[in-house]
Amino acid sequence: MQMLSGQGKAKYIPLIILFALAILQSCRKNPEEMSNDELAKEISEKKVYRELLEYTRKEGIDYRKFESKGNVAPVFALLEEAGFGHKPKIRFTQKKIAADTALIRQAAEELMEGEPVEKVMERLEPVFPVYRNLKAHYERLLQERKLDSSAYVAETLNAYRWMHRQAKGAPRMVMVNIRGAYLTAMDSAGKNVLTMRTVVGKRDTPTPTIDTYATSIVTHPYWNVPKSIAINEIFPKAAKDPEYLSRNRIEIIDKNGEAINPEELDWEELTAEKFPYRFRQETGEDNSLGLLKVEIKNPLSIYLHDTNARYLFASNQRWRSHGCVRVQKPAELANYMAGSQLLDSDFMTEPDTVSTPPKWHKLKARIPVFLFYLPADCNEKGDIMYFPDVYKREAPKT
Repeated sequence: MQMLSGQGKAKYIPLIILFALAILQSCRKNPEEMSNDELAKEISEKKVYRELLEYTRKEGIDYRKFESKGNVAPVFALLEEAGFGHKPKIRFTQKKIAADTALIRQAAEELMEGEPVEKVMERLEPVFPVYRNLKAHYERLLQERKLDSSAYVAETLNAYRWMHRQAKGAPRMVMVNIRGAYLTAMDSAGKNVLTMRTVVGKRDTPTPTIDTYATSIVTHPYWNVPKSIAINEIFPKAAKDPEYLSRNRIEIIDKNGEAINPEELDWEELTAEKFPYRFRQETGEDNSLGLLKVEIKNPLSIYLHDTNARYLFASNQRWRSHGCVRVQKPAELANYMAGSQLLDSDFMTEPDTVSTPPKWHKLKARIPVFLFYLPADCNEKGDIMYFPDVYKREAPKT
């Protein structure tokens, strides 16, 4: 038998290598063809999951909740937390939106393929500029071992991740920080477009935390006096002073929606608790809601509105309302929410000497509205800001 020379053998080496690589490639699993359970198992066994835990630790996530306690780590749960957060302390949520499972799945496939954790997470997390700034401050505070401050920032980071979840597909969104008494309107990418001061609830009538959406803009709104205000404030004054209601342009409305003459009532026989009517203030500049109201979906009778006490926006002590949110630039906010020039620039300066009937402008798109109680945030320059616990909700430090 004729033996191959060394030179003859050498020419087959590249073919052998290619053949071996082809076999290895055929044995390698395609992430796109793997189930979620298979992906989680494979990623759990890789170094990349430890890198993922360390990455999320630096953005305020309690990574210990996601450490592997068996053969398979909670990979998809951690990815969902990193991209879309968990529900903050919110009194009312209109609807919890499902996280973007396609985006989470894509992140898992990319990790399986060996993509760097930082690049994968950039595509999964909120792209909000404020979120990136907060992340940088959080990592700095960890390095400086400022645990209280870092905990505040971690709470706010989660709130923005939650907004990323809940604002899915919305062209615009609005966030009110009750603790800081300000409002920020953002585009779909979380870029600040409009910022203004607000007046929010007093400590004994706090503004509730709410996750909902705006439904309509009402120009020249009536003020339908809430029952608590009617009982505690309006009725005692009306019963004592016959001119109080007319002086403040407040009507008494019966169950059929008709106005009745207050002089026809026997005030001595009536009590605030058993008053069978409701109070409604006429429209106009003297109206407590001012010239504009933004209706938001909720069962708590909370909305955003103009005010006839606009001087309060100049104060740093703006926790003055009965719970609703008074906004500094109502016309600008209405136009931004509508996505068009709904109101003229001189709307707020027009003389309003007569009562103008209310007009409802239904919003064409779902505009998420978040009322949070955030201890920290960043301003437009990226500087960190901390806010006092005005409602005294934090546990006392021991």
